[in-house]
Parts: sequence; C-alpha cells; structure tokens
Amino acid sequence: MVVTGAGESLTGDSLNYDRQRELKAFDESKSGVKGLVDAGVAKIPRIFIRPPEELARENQNSGDLTNTQFVVPVIDLGDIIVRSADKVAGVRRAAEEVGFFQVVNHGIPKELLEQVLKAVRGFHELPREVKADYYTRELMRKVKFGSNFDLYESSFANWRDTLFCVMAPEPLDPQELPPVCRDITIEYSKQARQLGIILLELLSEALGLNPNHLIDLDCAKGTLILGHYYPACPEPELTMGTSKHSDPDFLTILLQDHIGGLQILHQDRWIDVPSVPGALVVNIGDLLQLISNDRYKSVEHRVLANNIGPRVSVACFFTPHLYPSTRIYGPIRELLSEDSPPVYRETSVQDFVAYYDQKGLDGISALTHFKLQRGSDF
Repeated sequence: MVVTGAGESLTGDSLNYDRQRELKAFDESKSGVKGLVDAGVAKIPRIFIRPPEELARENQNSGDLTNTQFVVPVIDLGDIIVRSADKVAGVRRAAEEVGFFQVVNHGIPKELLEQVLKAVRGFHELPREVKADYYTRELMRKVKFGSNFDLYESSFANWRDTLFCVMAPEPLDPQELPPVCRDITIEYSKQARQLGIILLELLSEALGLNPNHLIDLDCAKGTLILGHYYPACPEPELTMGTSKHSDPDFLTILLQDHIGGLQILHQDRWIDVPSVPGALVVNIGDLLQLISNDRYKSVEHRVLANNIGPRVSVACFFTPHLYPSTRIYGPIRELLSEDSPPVYRETSVQDFVAYYDQKGLDGISALTHFKLQRGSDF
C-alpha cells in the first residue's frame, strides 16, 4: 500500500495529492490501521491528518478546552433488586446533566470483562490474511472487520480498527464469529444485554414512567458489539482515535482498558473518562435523547490518539440495527405538555441511522436534522 506521510502533507505538492486514491489503497489493503503499524510507519499517512484549521484552533485554545475538576458520576448498582430512590435519582441526574456515567457492582464478573478485552485484542492481532476474510463495507453483513465506517465521507480518517457484530434481535450463527473471540463475545453480549435492561428500567423510572416503558418501546431489542482497537500512533497530536460524535442508539455500555483517552464534552470543556477497575461506562444515545424530548442528553465524546497502546474497548450498542421495523419513534407523549412541547419530529431507527452514516463523524449531531421548528403541534 502506498501512503503519503505527514512529512509531505503540508508541502507545495498539494495539487498533486490524490486523496481518493490513497483512501482506496488503504481500504483495499484490508489490513486497517494495524497494518500500517505493522509496516513500521514513522509518520501517519496524510488521510489521517486533521484539517490544519482544526489543529490550529485546538492548539491555540488547548488550555481553555479541558476541565480537570469535573468527575464523571459513578453509580453503584449493588443490591439493584432494591430499587432505592437514591439509585433512581442518581441515574436521573447523570442522564439529564451529563449523559455519561460509570457503573460498578453491575453483576458482570471482572474475569469476563478481562477475557473479552483479551479476545478482542486477539482478533485484531491475528495475521492480516486471516482478518482480511472478515473485511468488508457490505452494509447488511452481521459480522465484519473494518476501519472507519465513514472512511470516504470524513474529512480525516481515525486511528482505529473495529470488529462489528450484530448480536440481536435475531440469533447470530456462532460460526459467523471469529473463533478467537466467538464464545466470549456471545457470553458478554448476553450479560451486557441483561445489564442494559436494568439500566433502561432505571432510566424509565427516572422519567416518572413505568419501569418497562423503554423496554416496551423495543429500546433493548437489538444489540451490537463493537470491538475497537487503537494501535499506538507515531504522531498522536495530528489525528484522533475517534472523532467527536454522539452515538446513534438508545444506550451504550462501554468496556475500556487501562490506556485511557476517552473524553466527553461537558459545558464546552473536554472531560477525561478515567478507567475505573471493574467499572463499565454508560452513555445516553441520540435516540434516547429524542424520545425523552431532550430530558436525557446524548453527549458528544471522542477518543484521543496515543503514542502508547494498543488501546482496546468494547461497546455494546442498544438499537435494532439492520432489522426493518414499522415502529416510529418520537418524543414520548407522557412527557409532553404545553410547557414541554415536542422538540423532534418522528422517525424510524433505519432512517435515523441512514442519515447518521451518510453524514459520517463530522462533529455535528444528527439530532439537529430531526428537530422541529418552534410552535409545532403534538
């Protein structure tokens, strides 16, 4: 694969630079970012470099864009059968004010968490020719390996590879999963789904609704497991592990290793989400913000590139992805009133995700596309 290094990126030969050709070469290598690292690149290819104006703006304002005082909430789910008012209130505050929180004593064994991180890393460190069998951009494929779902739409590529697995609502044939992570992915998916149901029940109660309300809306019907791999980057200051974005789902449960780099945007400041041993990170997705009529916040977040690594994380997305549904989602009627009119128009999950994927990670929330004009009826 021929790539253009960072050393040539800002020189006078810009007119001769063929970005599409380089994107295509990277894509057709089927080796992802890990393949570049294995090839010994000392400078990142030009397709990964953030736009100069973005880099300049962030460098100039770096001291004003971070907040080291704010701490992401940590919620203890121990004794969850006893649904105390304190637990519901804690979830409500975190979902309404931050959109991100960590959970401990969540019921998933620490050994299982360690095993799933090891299995995801094991897949990404397989020989290129083995992983290439799973590499595709085919939309309806349930299990696939890739790098940058928005490779051809984004202004720059992220320093990250992903194993993408659609685990539900329809049972996945275990043989479709790579042997190195097959059994552990199935087991983790089951346990993460059970935790997701508990969280959605708490989130329903926190809205003043029946505990089953969000479950009955099929918010836990579909689950995706995304195994991310962020190789060590030779020039982390020039790119991102994952660009600023919010998630196009109802809820996300994230397992991250000890490397760090995950940040959320809170009150116009970037906040680190530290690795807490045994904890899982939970964040509100765009679709839950939409149906809660802005009660809950789908906060923007990103992952910094790092010169140490690899960083491994496993995200469980709750959304009926790839499965056609006649269900239409809009703000929950029980939450609406003259003082709280609907903020969003109705949409299907498929239409929302299609718009999200088409625009890519451009730093603009997909929710803005679905907002109603003020004064709309409900």
